[in-house]
Amino acid sequence: MQEKQDKIGQLQKIIDESSSIVFFGGAGVSTESGIPDFRSTSGLYHQQWAYPPETILSHSFFETKTEEFYRFYREKMLCLDAEPNAAHKALAKLEEKGKLKAVVTQNIDGLHQKAGSKTVFELHGSVLRNYCKICGAFYGAEYMKDYDGAVPHCNKGSCHGVIKPDVVLYEEGLDNAVIEGAVSAISSADCLIIGGTSLVVYPAAGLVRYFHGKYLVLINKSSTSYDSNADLIINDPIGEVFAKLKI
Repeated sequence: MQEKQDKIGQLQKIIDESSSIVFFGGAGVSTESGIPDFRSTSGLYHQQWAYPPETILSHSFFETKTEEFYRFYREKMLCLDAEPNAAHKALAKLEEKGKLKAVVTQNIDGLHQKAGSKTVFELHGSVLRNYCKICGAFYGAEYMKDYDGAVPHCNKGSCHGVIKPDVVLYEEGLDNAVIEGAVSAISSADCLIIGGTSLVVYPAAGLVRYFHGKYLVLINKSSTSYDSNADLIINDPIGEVFAKLKI
């Protein structure tokens, strides 16, 4: 218990001393909001479907088995009732105070923005944005969730095109503008806090190498390949950690 308190104290000191913080987060940031992650023993990768989740969430599967894709997507990816937890709220507050310059996230749930964060680089897109593949018309997540049919189609005039989530699927590349923004933020930060990610998903995880600032903090329930480079490691749920800070 004392060791945990000491580490919280160290994190508080690092945050207090830093003026240009960037947060890099993954699925573990949202698990405390009730959104399942992918790789833990209770995550999506360990649940039984006709196809592995990584196959279902691929570009080729979306194109060839669109109905099955949407059956999984609606049930497992559209967690629209989820609310921001202590981590999301604390990060938004740090940004409001001018200390946090950006959030770089691998998550697609939009909870950082829901908590109030403004500068968010969504490496893998967002379920909150959806576009017709033919005419480009925008649709919100509620339309996708409530669509009366197996595959959501465009309702603009006679278009009737298939709607695709603005989510980066396997076999698809990351958005160049998002990557450039994330790299710029990370490379100019004096403190990088990495939370809720095992840092095994590339190319997203590779962005960490652009950090050359003073403090590297890792908050994750399990160890990562960057542990040896960190100034502080906290192996606890990130929401619990941020709830103990004075921000």
